[in-house]
Amino acid sequence: QVRLVESGGGLAQAGGSLRLACAASGIIFRINTMGWYRQAPGNQRELVAGITSGGSTTYGDSVKGRFTISRDVAKNTVYLQMDSLNPEDTAVYYCNVVERTSYWGKGTLVTVSS
Repeated sequence: QVRLVESGGGLAQAGGSLRLACAASGIIFRINTMGWYRQAPGNQRELVAGITSGGSTTYGDSVKGRFTISRDVAKNTVYLQMDSLNPEDTAVYYCNVVERTSYWGKGTLVTVSS
């Protein structure tokens, strides 16, 4: 019954920006954490950014200073503002929500051209 709906992916130029959103529905209990992971061809899935129920944030080393995670608690929605994009950011981005267990979105493709 839990569903995660992602939006905002697509094509950007190097140096450009994109903003991803993930809205969670069907949540029965309080959300523990929300975040974003990504996986590029030939690479392992890696943490991009996460935010806890208390508002603490975590960023992967490769995106620190360029990406910003935020949330709207009332809407059960998490956002990822991506600035200063480079081709190395090209990947499938997955929304992750932890309630009683972990839920994943279907993934949205972000492509950055040089």
